[in-house]
Amino acid sequence: MNHPAIHIQGVHKNFGALHALNGIDLAIEQGEFFALLGPNGAGKSTLINILAGLIAPTAGSISVMGFDVQKQYQQARQLLGVVPQELVFDPFFNVREMLRFQAGYFGLGRENDAWVDEVLEGLGLADKAHTNMRKLSGGMKRRALIAQALAHKPPVIVLDEPTAGVDVELRQMLWEFIKKLNRDGHTIILTTHYLEEAETLCSRVGMMKQGKVVALDSTANLLNKFSGKHLRLTLGDVRLPHDVERLVRHAENGIYTFALTDMIQIEFVLSSLRASGIKVIDMQLNEADLEDVFLSLVGNVAVEQPLMANHHE
Repeated sequence: MNHPAIHIQGVHKNFGALHALNGIDLAIEQGEFFALLGPNGAGKSTLINILAGLIAPTAGSISVMGFDVQKQYQQARQLLGVVPQELVFDPFFNVREMLRFQAGYFGLGRENDAWVDEVLEGLGLADKAHTNMRKLSGGMKRRALIAQALAHKPPVIVLDEPTAGVDVELRQMLWEFIKKLNRDGHTIILTTHYLEEAETLCSRVGMMKQGKVVALDSTANLLNKFSGKHLRLTLGDVRLPHDVERLVRHAENGIYTFALTDMIQIEFVLSSLRASGIKVIDMQLNEADLEDVFLSLVGNVAVEQPLMANHHE
């Protein structure tokens, strides 16, 4: 039976009075490159911790390739590799020793060395294989932790903010290697604050807000639904005319984003602002991108109904 790579059913999680997850239903198919997006506090890390078996859900279930994370933890965890946000490592091992030790947790010995070598090469760590973890730079530690999550060759890989605070070279090298893994059949789940990464890499996107999934569709469909011109104006602390205010998609720190359908609307906004004596400090006009979708759905603008696909593309 061809199970989804990840199947999340009715998952709730309470921390005292805080309802961190509020009925998450989500299926990620085998071989997908999936983005899980949302602002801080949306519940992404809580969901990943439940998926990894680190905490238990208050209600609901999660399975990995058909194995329940709570009831069949060993089988589910064998199929999953998780790259955490935090730089947590054992300071007593060099890089290769750490990877061998990690693979050993999953019953793999030196027969796994060829895969370890491939991971080291793919992440630019081959020349650091015998370097103690304490002596690596921050960027190299990040690479080593990604390698650690891949050491047992899991078919499902979760990358939780893998490029936060790392240089452009590492980001490019990492994504080339991860794209190759995806082409080879690995399922990739990515959380990131770099929305251009999600737009470029991921075929489908789920967006979370306040413990709920508020959008779930292919990247292309989400962009099509929010197609048009997006006008970003830096105006400062001003009171907008009502007819202009109703066109605002997102506003923060004196920067207003307008979702407009044609050039006539753009001229209307600008002329209305001039007539009201409001000075435009800066202006940008762009086609809609995933950042615009994100701001519209999980930014300051309230979401009344979840935006879901009728079927997987």
